[in-house]
Amino acid sequence: MAPRRPAGADAFPKPTVEPSGARKTEEAPLYAALDLGTNSCRMLIARPRGNQFHVVDSFSKPVQLGQGLEASGRLSRHSMTRTVHALQVCRRKLENHGVRRMRLVATEACRRARNSRDFLRMIRRETGLPLEVIEAEEEARLAVISCAPLVSQRSEQLLIVDIGGGSTELVWIDLEDVEPAERPRAIIRLADGFGNPQPGGARVVDWISVPLGVATLRDQFADVEDDQGRFALMSWYFEEMLADFTPYANEPPDEGFQIIGTSGTVTTVAASHLGLRRYDRTKVDGLTMTSDQIDRVIRTYLTLGPEGRRNDPRIGRERHALIMSGAAILQTLMRVWPTNRLSVADRGLREGLLYAQMVRDGVLTTDGMSGVA
Repeated sequence: MAPRRPAGADAFPKPTVEPSGARKTEEAPLYAALDLGTNSCRMLIARPRGNQFHVVDSFSKPVQLGQGLEASGRLSRHSMTRTVHALQVCRRKLENHGVRRMRLVATEACRRARNSRDFLRMIRRETGLPLEVIEAEEEARLAVISCAPLVSQRSEQLLIVDIGGGSTELVWIDLEDVEPAERPRAIIRLADGFGNPQPGGARVVDWISVPLGVATLRDQFADVEDDQGRFALMSWYFEEMLADFTPYANEPPDEGFQIIGTSGTVTTVAASHLGLRRYDRTKVDGLTMTSDQIDRVIRTYLTLGPEGRRNDPRIGRERHALIMSGAAILQTLMRVWPTNRLSVADRGLREGLLYAQMVRDGVLTTDGMSGVA
């Protein structure tokens, strides 16, 4: 399946402040965001606080919804049953907290499966949850706005990469015309769409959704037994899928370029680099890693082999089977793009969904948002 992008997309043509118009924290309602991906079901329940939000409850469970999808084109009965059980837990949490404002979305697996409509009806019947399948562009847009607080004021060209279970979204953004202090807020404003840039605002130069994520890329090469050979093939195959994604007109930028990576792969590599035996989001989110540091972690993963990765506490039992396909994507991106540094984001679609809902309702604004100096 070819990567998706809009026609003509390859052409060139966000200190906390409580704004007076926002609700007070104690009066602010709860919001929920649920992301049903190819591999995991994850939900956040949060309350707006100034220009950010405070997480009240969360849920994350690997459901392997896309298991067997590459071969059959359909969601399996077992995968759907596992997922419905996870969604029933989410429904109970929503009911217990009395959440009324929510957005619950499904992504690549449900976009591709021939029986996704039947699955959505099953979810509605068994859980009552209003799940919707979103298009690749909206998925990319939501991942982008979630990363706004990590955008450097020095960034003139920005690449945001979201490595999912079934797809990988890449969005290249031109910030040259945006005042440095305004750059994070300009990213938030992309919630309205990629195709209508405002004067003096962020401009999406190109974006692409590659239908390969950690689960689907692993499945493509599941029959290759040699560990290092499989890793090399995955990296090469993913790079081939990027052949038409060339957002810069002539020469790639050598200064003012930032790449932000958001995914379980990126945060796992960061945690391994830090030597964390117990994951700590406060140490990972916003961390900057060099290409050499990333390569060193990946070489360690290869040296460990499948059994060593399974038992490595830095990787975790839920991630070990997917880490090498994710690492192949990550290493490819760092090799292709003109930078030797990566900003790590422990945030993504759920956070983007929360930001979008809260900004729309006027309970959270971008006033006072400042990025990395």
